[in-house]
Amino acid sequence: MNLQLTLAWRYLSGRKLRTFLTTLAIIFGVLVIFGMNIILPTMISALQANVQGMAGVVDFSVTLASGESFSPDLAKTIQGVDGVRAVSSSLIRTVNLPAGFFGGSGQAATVTAVNLVGLEPDAARTLRAYPVSAGGRFLESTDAASTVISQSLADKIGIHLGDSLSLPSVNGVVDLTVVGILPPRTTPGNEEILVTLPQAQLMTDESGRINTIDANIETGADAARRTEILQAVETAVGSGYHVGSLMANTDMFAVMQLGQAILGLFGVLALFMGGFIIFNTFRTIVAERRRDIGMLRALGATRGTILGMILFEGLLQGIIGSVLGLAFGWLLGAGLLKLISPMLTKFLNITLGNPVVDPALIVICILMGVSTTLLAGLIPARNASRVMPLEALRPAAAEAGIIRKIGIGSIIGIVIVALTGLALFSGREVLIIPSGFLFLIGLVLIAPILVRPFAGLFGVLVGWIYARRGIGQLAQGNLVRQPGRTAVTASSTMLGLAVIVAAGGMVASLSVVMYDVMRKSLGSDYLFIPPSISVWNTNVGAGSGLVERLRNVDGAGDISTFRFAGTKVNGIGVSLLGIDPETFPRVSGLYFLQGDDSAYRELTRGRVMIVNSSFLTSAGAKVGDTVDLLTANGPVPYRIAAVATDLLNVKVNTAFLSQANLQADFGKTEDVFLQMNLAPGADSSAADAQIKAIAADYPQFQLLSGRAYYDTMKAQFEAAFSAMYALFGLLAFPSFIAMLNTLAIGVIERTREIGMIRAVGATRGQVGAMVTAEALLLAAIGTVFGVAGGMYLGYTFVSAMAMVFPVGYAIPTTGIAAAVVFGLLFGVLAAVIPARQAARLDIIQALHYE
Repeated sequence: MNLQLTLAWRYLSGRKLRTFLTTLAIIFGVLVIFGMNIILPTMISALQANVQGMAGVVDFSVTLASGESFSPDLAKTIQGVDGVRAVSSSLIRTVNLPAGFFGGSGQAATVTAVNLVGLEPDAARTLRAYPVSAGGRFLESTDAASTVISQSLADKIGIHLGDSLSLPSVNGVVDLTVVGILPPRTTPGNEEILVTLPQAQLMTDESGRINTIDANIETGADAARRTEILQAVETAVGSGYHVGSLMANTDMFAVMQLGQAILGLFGVLALFMGGFIIFNTFRTIVAERRRDIGMLRALGATRGTILGMILFEGLLQGIIGSVLGLAFGWLLGAGLLKLISPMLTKFLNITLGNPVVDPALIVICILMGVSTTLLAGLIPARNASRVMPLEALRPAAAEAGIIRKIGIGSIIGIVIVALTGLALFSGREVLIIPSGFLFLIGLVLIAPILVRPFAGLFGVLVGWIYARRGIGQLAQGNLVRQPGRTAVTASSTMLGLAVIVAAGGMVASLSVVMYDVMRKSLGSDYLFIPPSISVWNTNVGAGSGLVERLRNVDGAGDISTFRFAGTKVNGIGVSLLGIDPETFPRVSGLYFLQGDDSAYRELTRGRVMIVNSSFLTSAGAKVGDTVDLLTANGPVPYRIAAVATDLLNVKVNTAFLSQANLQADFGKTEDVFLQMNLAPGADSSAADAQIKAIAADYPQFQLLSGRAYYDTMKAQFEAAFSAMYALFGLLAFPSFIAMLNTLAIGVIERTREIGMIRAVGATRGQVGAMVTAEALLLAAIGTVFGVAGGMYLGYTFVSAMAMVFPVGYAIPTTGIAAAVVFGLLFGVLAAVIPARQAARLDIIQALHYE
């Protein structure tokens, strides 16, 4: 084993450029996976710290599993459990604030969200201490419009004891008198504004409701006793409640996890392409070192020695690449967290801590990096171990003469491509969606037999470009002579460019319908936008007074509102949006995938709902099924009448039901989003002034015209699409490494050949141009494969999206153009170093090279 390790190390250290390029592929893949997967845990940790800081230090908290409010009678049940010492009920709501609410500069500008905490003063003080500063006092049960805040919040917004603090509520802005100031907040998270429970219920339209019960258990209880008490509490409250830490922002977590999964997939693809590069490198190593291996075998080296030597090379590169990938990945993750931290502080008032690294993630990344390297080198290593001494010492036959026959791999590839074609013509999503990746695999397998015809096709063009130098045919011959290596490199390029074309297909397809969707969903004359869209539970909306005032505006037309409640179906979190079935379709609208506009009338006929595709998939249900929605009073059955979606809620599990049912079963009457149209012929100037005056009393909403909001959303989508192209373009980077690696190896392998070409009169410029021509041929072949694979892959992506959002496939002209530019540019750039290396070879030394 020491001999194998020594040989492997000497070989790698003696060929620094090749070793660097091969290891770089692993570094890149591990970097993406590790770097992106430390972002989500860090953000979750910050959010949990925010929640824990909000709740204080208690033994346990009880919340409804859906996160909604419930009756305070449950506190009596918990108090009756043996071992529970003290119980306190509260209503806690995150209040998102418009920019500049407490001031447009300084520290006040950083306060964009606070936690409104309504509590029972006497009960709360049995659980935790509230050390109020001298001159102030804590809340009393008889207080109204009074508050206690922290010194840190008071300093930020420039407020003192006895001053008035304004805060949005469902009935407009409420002025609270600061009667006490607590020590500065030291834990990360939103600042708290403490009020009495009735005051919080009045401000949030949650009369007679709470959403959190904090409790402490008997003093001195050991671990076994604590577990016994908690189990008794869980039994007493039932399965519909969560006992432990607070449940908050579950929709945000779901969105973050979805993004994390996508980014993780990018890393896996990058690592997969790295495996191609390593396979190509080791495959070439075996061919180049044929005589060396034969001499080792002749000197007594066993097959196991040769196999171990090659695998040790892969193991060393895998370990080094994985360790460096972890280091650079940490820098990537930490850098991105630092980049987004100001945004989170500005919009959510959340301070991110140090990057959170799960030890299991480190192990997974190392295993993936090392295993990819070993697997990529396994086949070449086995081939190397089977080389017989006499066979290896003979002159090697040209590979082109050996691989003209169609092998079993190519036959399998042809079958796969044919089957994916049948899946495409079947029109069935269940067959089309997985066939995209199978199509790429099929292209990889049949690539060797396509190299010769494609090289001949593009060789004509390259030969015309380099006609004066006379090196076009040489470049074409070099590629055709090694079709296996050329196919692997072209496949690496194909995978990178296919992702770009697939992304272009998604962007082109989405853009066809997205703007029409926005016009229909958000095309009303006026929009009352809350601070947070889709994550509705962090917004304080408005009571019925706002709609009543808007209806009295001269020239007012139809008004539609959203009301929100959270629930669970089969353990899956669901956002419920209450709509008025009569006015909603006149102001806005849903896009139906199953059913039609008649479903609106169905909502008025008992417990009926319209769901989006995400809900249908997560709940495992279908149209016509009846599912149970979790309420504070237990599960309630609702029938699914149709499947539809809108722009604001496409990414989360959502169900639309009548506002009457939302009030009856969930007790919610708070409007969190409003849309308004003017009547035909109305004086828009006069109406606009009245509407703006009303909106000024509800600063939790941003008043926008439908056209302005449409332009804003369009700009955001265009920015997102550009970022998507940039991200997918980054994923194509391993293709550049693969091409550079192959060209560099080719120069090393053909050292004697290049020396002979120089000896018979070729100039350095001609030799460099020959390598550049090879790179262009490789890039052209990989680009063709990439465009073909990317169009099919994009079609499968769009087919999957069509199950959630009504979208049809559009040819990605921009994505194809980007892929062609990337492919050819990578080819030119990849040729720079190998071309200079080939041109600078000394003729005498090159002819002596063996």
